[in-house]
Amino acid sequence: MAGRLHVVATPIGNLGDLSPRAQETLRSVDVIAAEDTRHTQQLLAAFGMRATLVSLHDHNEAAQSAQLVGRLLAGEDVALVSDAGTPLISDPGFRLVRAAREAGIQVTPVPGACAAIAALSAAGIASDRFVFEGFLPNKSAARRERLQALASEPRTLIFYESSHRIADALSDAAGAFGPERHAVLARELTKRFETILDGSLTSLIDRLASDADQQRGEFVLIVEGAPEADGDVALVLGRRAFALLREHMPPSQAARLAAEISGAPRKRLYVVGGDAD
Repeated sequence: MAGRLHVVATPIGNLGDLSPRAQETLRSVDVIAAEDTRHTQQLLAAFGMRATLVSLHDHNEAAQSAQLVGRLLAGEDVALVSDAGTPLISDPGFRLVRAAREAGIQVTPVPGACAAIAALSAAGIASDRFVFEGFLPNKSAARRERLQALASEPRTLIFYESSHRIADALSDAAGAFGPERHAVLARELTKRFETILDGSLTSLIDRLASDADQQRGEFVLIVEGAPEADGDVALVLGRRAFALLREHMPPSQAARLAAEISGAPRKRLYVVGGDAD
């Protein structure tokens, strides 16, 4: 019988965030595919574990995935980890997961820490809809172009950024989104010097400029989405009203009342509800 591929989340800083299930999995598998084997070896040593490690990173993932799938098909269990957090989230691994699934191998997630979700949970910014953009481009022109393309995005935006680019990234974000757009900057999450700053993009720029320590470490930048146009607001309100009203009356009547309440076009509400006029 084929083995199983376990996608295992590891701590983003605080070792206490490695779950008991993750520990049990890492102890039991035949091999661990790690982004940086030296880094993962240190994690294992901290928990008194020993394991067979193989490297899997951006430059060898295609070739290594074929070898690991072969081991899985031979009956070995494999764990996939990244240097920190949940694998595949701005980290390598999706080619291995895809290859394993195409080979009919069971893929099991072992959930845990994720910097983007951890930051969002503590940001106080709308979290019902969000867009994860990962790392912005290194070069200024490409970064500004990417940000400008997102300027009218109504969903909350989440970015990763490094210490040597964070100041420029904030400046470019202010230029694209406007200096008063609300944002949260989470630094060194779960680590000793964790800080979570919030305010306008301009205030965050000023805070970093006045305190060099705030420019050190790893960052998650969360930016409030753009205000929706009046028509979009009406449509959102109308859809919510329709969803509630159709529980108590025929869809046609619910759509008519929702349109009167919100000012949104009745036909757009009716189609969203899944019924034909």
